[in-house]
Amino acid sequence: MRAPRVVVAGSANMDLVATAPVLPRPGETVLGRDFAMVPGGKGANQAIAAARAGGSCAFLGAIGSDSFGVTLKARLAASGVDSAHARVVYGASGVALVVVDGEGENSIVVTPGANAAFTSLTEAELATVRGADVLVAQLEIPVETVTEAALAARAAGVRVLLNAAPARTVPTELLDAVDLLVVNEGEARTISGRGRDHPEALLSLVPRAVVTLGDQGAWYCDRDGTVVRVPAFKVDTVDSTAAGDAFTGALAVAWGEGRELVDAVRWACAAGAACVRRLGASVSLPQRAEIDTIFGTPA
Repeated sequence: MRAPRVVVAGSANMDLVATAPVLPRPGETVLGRDFAMVPGGKGANQAIAAARAGGSCAFLGAIGSDSFGVTLKARLAASGVDSAHARVVYGASGVALVVVDGEGENSIVVTPGANAAFTSLTEAELATVRGADVLVAQLEIPVETVTEAALAARAAGVRVLLNAAPARTVPTELLDAVDLLVVNEGEARTISGRGRDHPEALLSLVPRAVVTLGDQGAWYCDRDGTVVRVPAFKVDTVDSTAAGDAFTGALAVAWGEGRELVDAVRWACAAGAACVRRLGASVSLPQRAEIDTIFGTPA
């Protein structure tokens, strides 16, 4: 089987990750345990996740001219992602400050840095989008860039998967170009005004949607009347930081391979479960064999 061509248009950040017994409250200082610098960003994470899940993946985005940028591009290349079109812009790369507590929950602050300069796609970038089987995008880069990429993909017959994260209002023009929307419960409420128990609110905006529920699995629904709860796979959680990115990257690959979407969502849940067993973002994204192993176990 030919590996599906997945193009990810999104962010790349250096994640500065600290672990602590609890997440700090406003005004509180908490004594931490460990610290690590891990290449991340939703776009880069999802590109690496797709490549490790068996996709042929290209990344479109912007990194800074600092040392973080050098590391980010090297991590993409080492993970099998085509980063030839990743722009290098003068200044700082994006940075995410991540705190992970003893239960694997996290709190994240992202400063966009170079990601904010990823605007107005070049013809070479647009050609890359048009050559994809699936375009994956998020909302950590300018929404105008996401819309431009999605419209180019739609015009070329390329399927568009939008992970509408972080939560923000999404323009109608962009939603009209989306084939599959992936959101968590908070993002679902921001976009539709209603939660996971009201799939019709999302389906008034897009033809297909997935609502991720963390350790409770996911909902899948579409305009053909399908509404399915997909249970999570039970594993010991160490860090949930990149679980959603593992899910989205694997989902894009499975969809590109031609799997039925309910089955693709279940495989993506296995990818998320494999991810949370390790600390960090890009370093925790699972290989295809790990996903298949968990996928073959009862949920």
